Amino acid sequence: MSNIKEEIQKRILVLDGAMGTMLQQYKFTEVDFRGERFKDWHIDVKGNNDMLALTQPEALAEVHRKYLEAGADIIETNTFSSTTIAMADYEMQDFVYDLNYESAVIAKKVAEEYTLKTPEKPRFVAGSMGPTNKTASMSPDVNDSGYRAITFEELRVAYKQQVEALLDGGVDVLLIETITDTLNCKAALFAIEEVKEERDIDVPIMISGTITDASGRTLTGQTAEAFLISVSHVSLLSVGFNCALGAKDLVPHLEVLSQKSEFGISAHPNAGLPNAFGEYDQNPEQMASQIKEYLDKGLINIIGGCCGTTPAHIKAIADLVKDYKPRPLMVEQV
Repeated sequence: MSNIKEEIQKRILVLDGAMGTMLQQYKFTEVDFRGERFKDWHIDVKGNNDMLALTQPEALAEVHRKYLEAGADIIETNTFSSTTIAMADYEMQDFVYDLNYESAVIAKKVAEEYTLKTPEKPRFVAGSMGPTNKTASMSPDVNDSGYRAITFEELRVAYKQQVEALLDGGVDVLLIETITDTLNCKAALFAIEEVKEERDIDVPIMISGTITDASGRTLTGQTAEAFLISVSHVSLLSVGFNCALGAKDLVPHLEVLSQKSEFGISAHPNAGLPNAFGEYDQNPEQMASQIKEYLDKGLINIIGGCCGTTPAHIKAIADLVKDYKPRPLMVEQV
C-alpha cells in the first residue's frame, strides 16, 4: 500500500469537503438520530452528527463515496466532536470509543473500495480531531480572567482516548483541525505522541488552525507565524488553516506558512463567508477560481473544503489541481 508521505511529494492531495453540509440534506429527525440503539435516550440528540456513525452508518458511507467520486484523495472521519469533553453536551461520554472506532471503520472501508478501483490513486482516511468546546488558554467567565473550564491534563486524557479508537478503526492520518486554542492542540499532540510511543508506531499528523477574523489571528491571539512556531516541535505531515474564512482571505496566511514551514501546507477554506442566514453562497467555480491563486503561487500540498462545500466544490478543485505540481517540501518526508 502506498504511503501518504510518498504521495504528498508526487501530487497535490485533495481533502474532502464538509460533512455537516451533506448530512443536513438528509433532514434526519430526532428519531433518525436516535436509531434503535438510543431510542430511549433521556435527552434530545438531534444535531449530534457524530452519533450517526452508530445510528445511520450508511448515510456516512454515502457521503464519503460522493467525495471520493468527486476526486478526493483523503476523507475525514465524522468525529469532529467525538471526545468526552464535547459529548458531555449529550451525556454520551461513555460512547466515545464506539463513535471514533465505527466512524473510522466506515471511512476506511469506503476508501479501500476506491483504492482497489484505481490503485494508482490511493485513498486515505484522516481521523478528525476537533478543538472541543472548551479552551485551555482562555476564561469563559468575563468576571474571572484566571478561570479555566478545562485543564491540559483533562484534554490530554480525552484526546488520547480518541486517538486510540481512531487508530484501532484504521485511520491513516490524524488531523487536529479548526484549532482556535493552540494549547488544546498541544494536548492533542502530547496524546498522539504518547500513543505512538506506547504502540511503537508512527502515524502522520496534520494540523489545521483557524484564523478567526480579518485581524489575521487565531481566537487566542496568535498570528500565522506564531501558530506555526507553537506546533513545529512535532514532526508533521502538514500544517495549515481551515474554516472561518473563504479561500481568498486565507492567501496571506498561507503565504506565511509556506515561507516559514518545512512541512507540507494544507488548506480547506469555507465556500466563501456566511451570509446573513449563516449560509455559504460561493459556488464551486467561484471557489476554484480563488484557490487557483494558491496553485499559481505554489503555496500548498493538500487542498479541500470546509463549511458549505459539497462534492461539486471538491470536483472543481480536484479538476483544477491535477495540472499543478505540489509545493516542494523543505525536508524529505520519512
